[in-house]
Amino acid sequence: MAPPEHPLGRGPAQLVATCSRGLEPVLAAELEGIGAGDVATGRGAVTFDGDLTTLYRANLELRTAMRVLLPLASGPVGDREALYRLAVAVRWEGLVQPGATFAVEAVGRHPLLAAHFAAVVVKDAVADRLRRVRGSRPDVDRSRPDLGLHLRLEREAASLSLDASGEPLSHRGYRPAGGPAPLAESLAAGILLLASYDGSQPLLDPMCGTGTLAVEAALIATRTAPGHARRFACERWPGHDPALLARLRDRARARTRPAAAAILARDLDPAAVAAARRNLEAAGMAPWVRVEAGDLDLAGLPAGSLVVTNPPYGHRIGEVSDLRPLYRRLGDGLKHHAAGSTAYILVGDRELARELRLAPRRRVVLFNGPIECRLLEIDVVAGSHRG
Repeated sequence: MAPPEHPLGRGPAQLVATCSRGLEPVLAAELEGIGAGDVATGRGAVTFDGDLTTLYRANLELRTAMRVLLPLASGPVGDREALYRLAVAVRWEGLVQPGATFAVEAVGRHPLLAAHFAAVVVKDAVADRLRRVRGSRPDVDRSRPDLGLHLRLEREAASLSLDASGEPLSHRGYRPAGGPAPLAESLAAGILLLASYDGSQPLLDPMCGTGTLAVEAALIATRTAPGHARRFACERWPGHDPALLARLRDRARARTRPAAAAILARDLDPAAVAAARRNLEAAGMAPWVRVEAGDLDLAGLPAGSLVVTNPPYGHRIGEVSDLRPLYRRLGDGLKHHAAGSTAYILVGDRELARELRLAPRRRVVLFNGPIECRLLEIDVVAGSHRG
């Protein structure tokens, strides 16, 4: 019997990588860097053409992607019946092997179809088609399916894809339990790439929390592929090529190097410092980052350094007022001790941003989960102030 054909087929296919809104251009540049073709940005996603090598490299190497998807069907769906027809028309018998399991995850919003209900409709369509073709329904396994199906609802349309990643790519595996409101790993990497960080310049995060920015900085500085130590859903697809993936993992590991410049993470909270150290150890990045317990002390920062940080936003009543002094001290510390450096500060409140009393050269809109933020790029000169 011939081995099952891979869902990609024999030639390049269109794929989709999803990301936090605002990071689409950064993700597009990453995809071009791994040889993807016809790269085009959308809203929270980037489409590209690629073969099996590209699919594997995308999962292994992309720092800002959340998932890599293989689209199967899309179109307008005004009601349950239309969604059912869209899903049942897919040749599931060529994708779900006998005895294999599947599961459906639905995201997005539809005026008439709740996400959970839409997922059930697609599940029924898959099961009904396979029962008609084979005489039996496949089993559903929500924890570790052989095929994960990704359903996206948007207005009165739907797109159905195979999920090549499984657990989101932002879950690197080094942070089993983050602190309060942790920064997603993929967003932290995107901030660093927007800062043009490549590991050649000293970097300081003076409010490091659980150390996500520091870990991602070390991964970039050492050229460590973020997915080098984890598994992907596409490894359970029919036609998976384990030898090819193993070679790509080996090549990624061969590109690693020692960090060329200092990375410093500091936080006033001893519990955050301890968590940052644990996460660095889990990621294998502890040798490249110095973690200190301390206040907003920027004295002695080498000229040409990057200061990258994600201070608290204060979204509960009263918190904005409580945080004003913190932002003033951060702005004062930059002006008095970080001349010649460039600061990248992710702020989620415009009032607090004004407390920095520094004029940004650039503002980039990013989304930290549902929170609309601004990444402020500030060239620091001695005694600088708002222009």
